Amino acid sequence: MRNHVRHNMRLIPAIDLKAGHCVRLLHGDFANETRYAADPMALLANYRDLGADWLHVVDLDGAKDGSLGNRSIVVQLAAQTAVKLQVGGGLRNTAAVTQMLDLGVARVVIGSAAVTHVEEVRNWLEHFGPERMALAFDVRLDRSGMPRVATHGWQRQSELSLWSAVANFTDSQLKHVLCTDVDRDGALTGPNIALYREAAQRHPQIQWQASGGIRDARDLHALAAAGATAAISGKALLEELISVEDLQPFLPNA
Repeated sequence: MRNHVRHNMRLIPAIDLKAGHCVRLLHGDFANETRYAADPMALLANYRDLGADWLHVVDLDGAKDGSLGNRSIVVQLAAQTAVKLQVGGGLRNTAAVTQMLDLGVARVVIGSAAVTHVEEVRNWLEHFGPERMALAFDVRLDRSGMPRVATHGWQRQSELSLWSAVANFTDSQLKHVLCTDVDRDGALTGPNIALYREAAQRHPQIQWQASGGIRDARDLHALAAAGATAAISGKALLEELISVEDLQPFLPNA
């Protein structure tokens, strides 16, 4: 019997795919990548064995230019049933979203379109249902500390605040929102706890997924305390910076 306390925040391991390989970018910069030797299927099996029940997959080729370069890997990953897939990257029209869900992906992650095509995304939420869709808002804090949304693989900065972006969907069924602090992503500098605390307080009906900067078990406990429903970690898990014992309270099947 394992006797650790189970947290209600779940840890979702992340893998980023670029040209069929697992990579991590620093601050979302395509010129600043680390390629990992791990095969995506082997990584999924590893995270499944640790007790993860979801895997977050980002198609970086899709995010950058809207193409769907890593489709066959996503098909492979989705074919196994132990771990549900949440997939994002370049899903900017109805056909791409429908196709991804038809491949067996449990939830699609909509980024840029949630800012640029609000009406269409609201229709998707209604059509596919709130469980099958997460909106992803990537933010940078401006000088006053206001989180501003960056779009299109972080290559463009908008004036839109995170709160305005979410407000576009407040009377929809929106349930899952993934928020990444770009300046912390892949940098192992610790997550922006204050941001998620404010998000959870402003919108308690939303299940907030925190991403960016996670480096140790303390960060996971702090995110859980701030009200995040899920924490997404790529680099810290790929580089095994957190012990299995420390991860277990946040992995539903551990």
